[in-house]
Amino acid sequence: MTQLAGADALTALDPIFARLAVGAGHHLWGLAHLTMREKSFVCLTADLCHPHLGLPLAMHVQMALAHDVDPESIRELYRHLAPYVGYPIVVPAFQRLAELGLPEARDTDPVTPVPLDGPLAAAVRELEDVDPGLAAFTEDQLAQRWARPHLDVRERAIACLTVDVLYQTPGPSLRLHAELARSAGATEETLRDLVRGLAEFGLTRAWAAAAALFHP
Repeated sequence: MTQLAGADALTALDPIFARLAVGAGHHLWGLAHLTMREKSFVCLTADLCHPHLGLPLAMHVQMALAHDVDPESIRELYRHLAPYVGYPIVVPAFQRLAELGLPEARDTDPVTPVPLDGPLAAAVRELEDVDPGLAAFTEDQLAQRWARPHLDVRERAIACLTVDVLYQTPGPSLRLHAELARSAGATEETLRDLVRGLAEFGLTRAWAAAAALFHP
């Protein structure tokens, strides 16, 4: 069984709550259809969505590193998520990563946008009918992210689906990211495990997302 980082700190706060929290954590980390990297990214993404930049983030960074997630991948996750959760919250998140001892960035090269294709390009075209200016900004943000190194498309899509579930955006955004995850190898059970795992961060949110994804 996976040893959850920070369990002793939770026990010091409240032993009953700690047992409940550790049980919920074992549920997420024991899911069979997500990789350990993906489970790490789900937790680190959830920390931005709420936001939980104190003990929860420290615990999840420790868990990620313990499962061989390299520091640059953690940094890349937060670079990727900036337009999805909002740039301002990512600033204190990076400050917190530095306080937790994460090494300085290795990847410092300028970002080269990559023209969009497939579902991402189709989503931008649909958005142009709603608001061309928003579509242009969205295209620019997506073009700077989805083809970068350190995370693959499936990992990026799962992180974005985490945002969709926790921000309760069950419309075009959730459908786009589910399509991207499936195109990168995610199965129905992958998505079901994702929603099950996210119940730890809000049961009612997971319930609504399950209805949107599996019973639209």
